[in-house]
Amino acid sequence: MMNKTVIALALLATLSACATKPSGPSVAVMPGAGKPFEVFKFEDYECRQYAESSTNMNANDTAARDTAKTAAIGAAIGAVAGVLMGDSGRSAATGAGIGLVGGTLAGTGAGSKSSDDVQRRYDIAYQQCMYSKGNQIPGYRTQSHTPAPAPMNPPPPPPGYTPR
Repeated sequence: MMNKTVIALALLATLSACATKPSGPSVAVMPGAGKPFEVFKFEDYECRQYAESSTNMNANDTAARDTAKTAAIGAAIGAVAGVLMGDSGRSAATGAGIGLVGGTLAGTGAGSKSSDDVQRRYDIAYQQCMYSKGNQIPGYRTQSHTPAPAPMNPPPPPPGYTPR
């Protein structure tokens, strides 16, 4: 009965680690001033492709890989602990099950962090691409190509002033 409970908990924890991440940018970008929306949509498509290729990996794949790796390590440690605490294969199986659950739960956090890192790299690449095409990134000032205003002349001297 204990092994069935451990397996059910491990399966539940593994499934919770498969939460999906956005398959696109998680940042806002606005069209550049005077840019037609159709051009903006095309640039958005190009920049999504660029960002995807620059990360070299899908966030969900990274999360799943890290979760599985940590769960396997937890199961191995649990099995060793079970053998050291008990004298039968049953103790090893129970320890492996408990280690699998603990490792999967720890792996969920590691997988989530990994997928967040991939998403952050994706967002940076996407913003760089869209900005280079003249689009606006909220929170960032765009470079103005108008010349800076000329400095003002100083005011005239007060009446009755004579220079020395």
